[in-house]
Amino acid sequence: MIPTEKVREIISRHRFLENKLSSDKVDKKNFAKISKEYSDLNEILIHAKQYLSFDKTAEDLEKILNDNGSDKEMKDLAKIELDDLNKKKLSDEKKLKLFLLPKDEADKKNAIIEIRAGTGGLEASLFAADLFKMYEKVSHKKKWTLELMSISKSDAGGLKEVIASIKGLNIYSSLKFESGVHRVQRVPETETQGRVHTSAATVAVLPEAEEVDVKIDDKDLRIDVFRSSGPGGQSVNTTDSAVRITHIPSGIVVSQQDEKSQIRNKEKGLKILRSRIYEFERKKLEDARSKDRKSKIGTGDRSERIRTYNFPQGRVTDHRINLTLHKLDEFMEGEIFDEIVDNLNLHAQEEELKSLD
Repeated sequence: MIPTEKVREIISRHRFLENKLSSDKVDKKNFAKISKEYSDLNEILIHAKQYLSFDKTAEDLEKILNDNGSDKEMKDLAKIELDDLNKKKLSDEKKLKLFLLPKDEADKKNAIIEIRAGTGGLEASLFAADLFKMYEKVSHKKKWTLELMSISKSDAGGLKEVIASIKGLNIYSSLKFESGVHRVQRVPETETQGRVHTSAATVAVLPEAEEVDVKIDDKDLRIDVFRSSGPGGQSVNTTDSAVRITHIPSGIVVSQQDEKSQIRNKEKGLKILRSRIYEFERKKLEDARSKDRKSKIGTGDRSERIRTYNFPQGRVTDHRINLTLHKLDEFMEGEIFDEIVDNLNLHAQEEELKSLD
């Protein structure tokens, strides 16, 4: 049950904003924000009003059912109407609960995705490259903009590490459940006995923080410059253009050497650093809020195994929701990415709804 005062607050807030927008007292700075809130309330308003009227309507129908003077046909109609009313009440209650769930402002943000080869040597770096290609294909299909920020290659076309920025509409909400350990089971090309090997790659998805989200004082930074190096320590740059930035209060360190310009490396490094600090602070708040409640969707921690890609069996399994799809090739092509993401989002919502009961 939702407390009626919470539902009345929705109706009252809608009326207040409606009056505010129709007056001349809204400054341009706040107009867009107020209009957005009013529009969101508009969508839920009818469900709020119906929810408040259910008890009175149900009471009238029950009177007919309990009235010995009512004929059978009238009672049958009242019973059908009451059943429909109860179903409608459950539907409206769920919509209201979803609306009342705390909003994660980070959901609307762009994202920075970091992929690193884990256990498994060369095969892990090849899998990290395959994962990155998959996210590239998803981005292309969804018309997101993917910009490479940092890349470290291994032998045979693998990747030790890759960091990219992905821009578009509500990117973080679409990618946030990708954080964790991705495990692959397949036969490496170098395997002569046909044995299946298991290796892994870690993925971290961070909301891309703007300067207004995270204020970084210069005094809190230690910036070291050094010469860029290629695979095996081979020098690829004769100037000290690579940058290592350490955020002293949090201990977070970012190294950037992809650009030939020290200034560009510093800009990119600060962008990654800002997002890592933002996520670090968000995680502290989230841990404080959910100290006594473990989310079944997973913590998004990089040490947590979230998904297995089994190539011999052609299946991908998400362990957090026990969902297995025998469409691995399609998944790696970015074709059915939403099928897993939608299920993860739905499960997360259902878990949050339980916490409101």
